[in-house]
This record gives sequence, structure tokens and C-alpha cells, in this order.
Amino acid sequence: MILFELGEKIKTLRKEKKLSQTELAKKSGISRATLSKLENGNLTKISVATLDRVLGVLGFTIDIKPKNPFVKRQ
Repeated sequence: MILFELGEKIKTLRKEKKLSQTELAKKSGISRATLSKLENGNLTKISVATLDRVLGVLGFTIDIKPKNPFVKRQ
């Protein structure tokens, strides 16, 4: 997934779970305004910890993988 698609995906997952922005924000421990920024692709001030909490509520985790698993960077 490309980073700018992340907000859209979070919004889609939230709607699939029938959660309002207010409900997801409360369960994630963030403001509704912060969640709105995240869903709209404004990731400039969103911490990895915040993103992890939101994804956790939605049943997902952050998984970091190499871009090309066959190329080892030195």
C-alpha cells in the first residue's frame, strides 16, 4: 500500500465496522479532528504510535516489509 492510500483505507475499514469518526477516535484515544486529518491523507503530524492505536482498534497492525525482498541494502 502506498502511504497516501492509508487514510482512505482507514476510512473504509471504519465504515465496514460501522464506526463513526467520533467512536473510532474515542476508542483510539485521539481527537475526532486528528482522525479526520488521518483519513484525509494529512499524515504530517500523525505519530506511528497513533497510527498503531487506530489500526489496532480496526483489527490491524503495522507491518514493515522490504521494498524488494531480493535486494539486500548495505
